[in-house]
Amino acid sequence: MKKTVKQKLVRAPRGRGRPPHIGPHASTPTDSNDDHLKNDYLKIGDVARLVGISPTVIRMWESLGLARPRRTASKYRLYTQEDVRLLKRASFLRKVRGMNAPAIVQTLKREGLVHPPGDGGAGAIGARLRQLRLKKGASLATVAKAAGISVGFLSALERSQMSASVGTLRRLARYYKTNILAFYDTAEPNKHLVRPEARKVLEAGPGVRMELLAWGNTVMEPHLFRVSPSAGSGESYTHVGEEFLFVLRGELQIFLRGEEYRLKSGDSFYFESAVPHRWMNSGRSETWILWVNTPPTF
Repeated sequence: MKKTVKQKLVRAPRGRGRPPHIGPHASTPTDSNDDHLKNDYLKIGDVARLVGISPTVIRMWESLGLARPRRTASKYRLYTQEDVRLLKRASFLRKVRGMNAPAIVQTLKREGLVHPPGDGGAGAIGARLRQLRLKKGASLATVAKAAGISVGFLSALERSQMSASVGTLRRLARYYKTNILAFYDTAEPNKHLVRPEARKVLEAGPGVRMELLAWGNTVMEPHLFRVSPSAGSGESYTHVGEEFLFVLRGELQIFLRGEEYRLKSGDSFYFESAVPHRWMNSGRSETWILWVNTPPTF
């Protein structure tokens, strides 16, 4: 006679103050229905297991700039695959090369994998987006629909809890009848000389850093783009003008009207901005690009 064993599902009690469950590939708790956030993030416990280090070490390395996790509204850390790759490299340097934390940071900086956050107002874009929306008298829903993103994602952008791709920033700029320059803090007067530490900075989605090289009453809009492996513009975008780019290091794929071009260090490229274009770093190391738009319509 066979005995039937009935299994009873038991829901583990959720302790007070414990964060809602965030699965290995889950969205933020506050934006669970946001397609832009799904399947992109890892919680700190998952990252610790993947990298082979403790959450305590991850938090310590974060203070040194070796990881820059996103934060939910409740301030819980969420990590990308790019963060995992960087932490794996740091773990290798620690375990195999025997390096301490400062030596790891210096090595990753030399490899182009870590760069300082800069003081160019990278975190201020949320406040500017909110100011533009309120000045226009538009609701979150109206702007989100025009930009092709969710209300939750736009709200997170305005709170500086998320960063948007270049393509999304361009659509937002178009809605506000301005350009991406409006998202930088360019209140101070134009300078003939701009030293690296004084550049204006925008983080345009995971792995894309845009450093403004000149601003003010100019007919050119020069940037230094720093693009991590597999990162890029996202979807295609267009605007008025023409643009020139020169690859300083690394590789870049650029797509124009379905045509693909593969650029390497030393290559230059010129095209009309009205042609739909998108791009990404197809290499294994960070790509640096001198990118100039004229007139400033990007």
